[in-house]
Amino acid sequence: MNESTRQFVRSRAENCCEYCQLCQDDSPLAALHVEHIIPKKHGGVDDVNNLALACIDCKLHKGPNLTGLDPETGELCRLFHPREQKWEVHFKWLGIYVVGITAVGRTTVKVLDMNSNERIELRMTE
Repeated sequence: MNESTRQFVRSRAENCCEYCQLCQDDSPLAALHVEHIIPKKHGGVDDVNNLALACIDCKLHKGPNLTGLDPETGELCRLFHPREQKWEVHFKWLGIYVVGITAVGRTTVKVLDMNSNERIELRMTE
């Protein structure tokens, strides 16, 4: 992946994580990363339609996962796909907490641990 592709992804995401919405300015110690929505090990490619900007926590928790178990129903569910789905359809803010409002949202919040203690503390200082 070349630098112009990375810059395009950053610009498109307005320099914020496309999963938890953490902005680069609020993460001075760790740069946001361009990640493969569908990982290469599952056939994902470097095309901009398969790339998203992610904070280090979302990237590490997502890893090669494409799915998870919906914490409400226990059913297998696909994770949020920033190129195919709109954030506000699947998530909402409840104060400093990201809340999943669909199966996709709930599953993504759980798998990516979007409301970990560290993230809550970070949001409290924003």
